[in-house]
Amino acid sequence: MNGRWTRDNTIELLENGEMFYPRVLADIERAREEVLIETFIWWDDEIGYQLHKAVIQAAERGVRVDITVDGFGSGSLPASFVQSLSDAGINLHVYDPRGRVLGYQTNLFRRLHRKFAIIDATVGYIGGINYSMEHVREHGPKSKQDYAVRVTGPVVDEMHQFCRKQVGRINTPERRRWLRRLRWYRPNPLKPARHAQAALVWRDNADHDQAIEQWYYDGIVNARREIIIANAYFFPGYRFLRALRLAAERGVRVCLILQGEPDKFYVRQAASTLYDYLLNAGIEIHEYIDRPLHGKVAIIDDDWATVGSSNLDPFSLALNLEANLFIRDTEFAGLLRDRLVALMDTACHRVQRQEVPRQRGWRQIVRVLVFHFLRRFPAWARLIPGHVKRIQPSGRDRLVARESKRLT
Repeated sequence: MNGRWTRDNTIELLENGEMFYPRVLADIERAREEVLIETFIWWDDEIGYQLHKAVIQAAERGVRVDITVDGFGSGSLPASFVQSLSDAGINLHVYDPRGRVLGYQTNLFRRLHRKFAIIDATVGYIGGINYSMEHVREHGPKSKQDYAVRVTGPVVDEMHQFCRKQVGRINTPERRRWLRRLRWYRPNPLKPARHAQAALVWRDNADHDQAIEQWYYDGIVNARREIIIANAYFFPGYRFLRALRLAAERGVRVCLILQGEPDKFYVRQAASTLYDYLLNAGIEIHEYIDRPLHGKVAIIDDDWATVGSSNLDPFSLALNLEANLFIRDTEFAGLLRDRLVALMDTACHRVQRQEVPRQRGWRQIVRVLVFHFLRRFPAWARLIPGHVKRIQPSGRDRLVARESKRLT
């Protein structure tokens, strides 16, 4: 069921690739029966090859491995990279694989943007982190600030059932029961929250096309004290914006952490068209200026939080396949809040009212057009053909090396 609350989950916040990759790779090394992974991006760089090695070693010791990648985000993997996975017995699935036209990818819309990893149906990961060097500081000034969670408990059953359904059920063969030793796991300094309530919520292009937005909306309209949203691509619908404005008007502190050093040229321009409206409503805008922000997290009051893959823009809210974990737990919400407040205090610029021109004349016309676009986009999006069953087995004809600019 989409959005069913479960109790007694242990949820561990993982900030950036430096925390995420050692943890997930260590769990894959310990896998005995099954590894399920979904990701938008898997690149053939240092991080990509670490995952490549870990899943091949798991397959060699008898673990069933199913990996699903997006045909757009992971469309440039070398044929040798893919073939070695196949040779090891790994099931690699590709969502909406298409060739190029005049050198350009044509599968731009309705992407598989979820990020899952489930090991032995007992440990789950969900968040915004892909498998590439872009998520570690070593990548340089364009490395990304991001978040994920490691989960154990009943909600992992929901995650496992959902991901297994995407690639088909299996008859699990007998497994060898020995474990490999942990090589490079480092303890997480962020204390995990225990006994948390959690709900897996996904967005698809069938019966749940507004599920994630609705969960955000319900949280916002019930907020009493504080809302902090950190989101890489912020261009939500009119209903969402109005809910934020009404929350601010009833005395809720509303803080947005948005990109100040975006990874795409249009991101800040798009979000900034909303600044006048947001500032007029008394909403705080903090631009993260240390490096590109890729996170998709939020906290509301003392016990509500979400971590996942969904941006708050037309692509994520009306087109892409997304998944977020919604959490009810004071300990986890407090920890995430502390991390976001530290980000605002040390690495953000708070946008002041005098920095944003009042929207008069042509600027007012642009704002009206933008608002009408946001109001109508979900209906227009239904005109773009939806993908229902486009996950296909990979092969050399599906993912091949190409000289192209990678997109995230």
